[in-house]
Amino acid sequence: MADEQTRHDDGGGVATASDSLSVTDNRTGESYEIEISDGTVKAMDFRQIKVSEDDFGLMTYDPAFTNTASCRSAITYIDGEAGVLEHRGYPIEQLCEHSSYLEVAYLLIYGELPTREQLDEWVFEITHHTFVHENIKKFVEGFRYDAHPMGMLLATTGALSTFYPDAKNIDEDAERHMAAVRLIAKMPTLAAFAYRHNLGLPYVYPDNDLSYPGNFLSMMFKMTEVKYEPDPRLEKALDVLWILHADHEQNCSTSAVRSVGSSQVDPYSAVAAGVAALYGPLHGGANEAVLRMLDQIGTTENIPDFLEGVKKREEKLMGFGHRVYKNYDPRARVIKEHVDAVFEVTGRNPKLDIAVELEKRALDDEFFVERKLYPNVDFYSGLIYEALNLPPDLFTVMFAIPRTSGWIAQWREMQEDPETKIARPRQIYTGGREKDYVPIDQREKLTDKPSAETSLIDPGKG
Repeated sequence: MADEQTRHDDGGGVATASDSLSVTDNRTGESYEIEISDGTVKAMDFRQIKVSEDDFGLMTYDPAFTNTASCRSAITYIDGEAGVLEHRGYPIEQLCEHSSYLEVAYLLIYGELPTREQLDEWVFEITHHTFVHENIKKFVEGFRYDAHPMGMLLATTGALSTFYPDAKNIDEDAERHMAAVRLIAKMPTLAAFAYRHNLGLPYVYPDNDLSYPGNFLSMMFKMTEVKYEPDPRLEKALDVLWILHADHEQNCSTSAVRSVGSSQVDPYSAVAAGVAALYGPLHGGANEAVLRMLDQIGTTENIPDFLEGVKKREEKLMGFGHRVYKNYDPRARVIKEHVDAVFEVTGRNPKLDIAVELEKRALDDEFFVERKLYPNVDFYSGLIYEALNLPPDLFTVMFAIPRTSGWIAQWREMQEDPETKIARPRQIYTGGREKDYVPIDQREKLTDKPSAETSLIDPGKG
């Protein structure tokens, strides 16, 4: 491997190592050797390629960072072609079969599976930090009755930073640990409070006698009973769902946490950035779109016509395909195994028959197989959430609860990475230059800007 980048002109005969990229700048005729490391080249190495000494140097352009590695990470490994997902080297299938969500959260954050003593202490800490300050409850009460639960979760997560001001001491390991414990412990409480607020129901406080998923079910659904007893099948299904959603490499929300966290802000604010990113329908709302699609199909008899509509680009096949996976999403396989257990408790959802038949027909059709359109994690998760009588607006909240452990793990890793710098992408400027100021009475009116008369103002919301 080349130890450094070397530069030579076309007449030179500089020998180079094989693990490098030879680049010739046709503008100047000069050539450069760029080191290849871990299958990547450093974008900054291209800055040496200049037309003149006062030239800024060459930049790389990659909208949405679809082919740019922004960090080194040892947390989650994905092989999209083979359909492999591993956390710290452990296959997701084994973790779902043998672990609990809190054990996986420990694995993600601290790098290894805990011993029995470590796990017991970890579970105890989280269990006894599930309560939130009463002022948080008053904060939630200040939202409109129809406020979106993700908006409430976003606000309350960010507000936690004001209750724990010492969290800004991000170099102190004790503060990092407590932030991880508090965020994982309190996120289900904040989510349940948002759900109960929408329904106008009194908030249910955490029950330290219950498991992590069981306590969440209690805070969501407890009514007049003295003690809520969660069904173990629902606890297990929820625990598995949360393991599957715990981390997924450098997706939009994780990238947001890292980017905002690179400013050295407190972890509560960084995680709030992840919640904000997940709020977007292209990230956290895909399982809701699957349910709308299944409703549209209506019956299994309509599936052939629907798939023909997809081929003609008249319909969209939701829950199939993924930016990363070009094979069957391993998370979808695991979820599918737990759907029936949930329906044993809640009653069978007729949409499941449509989903199973749709998957079968799509995977038997060369049109979809050639395009590597396989079911992803969202294809079945929405059916489970609907079976639990959760409103669609809450589906993304159910995603945010487990993803908190992944966000914290990624945030901690970034803080310990010596290569971390404050995120500051470059841009390609496309605007005008060197314009002269125009007095206000000489300016032309913009024709594409809405006027005050055409603005859509909801008098009910101000």
